[in-house]
Amino acid sequence: MTDPIADYLTRLRNAIMAHHRVVEVPASNLKKSITKILFEKGYILNYKFIEDGPQGTIKVALKYDPVTNQNAIKSLKRVSSPGLRQYTGYKDMPRVINGLGIAIISTSKGVMTNKEAAAEKIGGEVLCYIY
Repeated sequence: MTDPIADYLTRLRNAIMAHHRVVEVPASNLKKSITKILFEKGYILNYKFIEDGPQGTIKVALKYDPVTNQNAIKSLKRVSSPGLRQYTGYKDMPRVINGLGIAIISTSKGVMTNKEAAAEKIGGEVLCYIY
């Protein structure tokens, strides 16, 4: 697999389109960090890290509106790819839908949202946009 983050986002996107409640993805430290951010920002209902075998898996419970059955995640977009990395400084931090969405940034201090990175005045690689 050449791009595990794109695979992670695609698995989430496919589960949302099929209206699944739970999706399992292979685990890595970067994917665990992204999952924690999604949970903290309210885009997913819950998550669980399962340590089985050398890699482990992540079970992600997707969040749906009980009335309209709409998912909390409207769009997942991969920005930086292995063939074309996208970096940004803290002054040029991307804004997703005028601040309503989040951009996940991989910085020297770990994986964080665009607002957290701008507050700490550090830049990094823009992994994805979520809204």
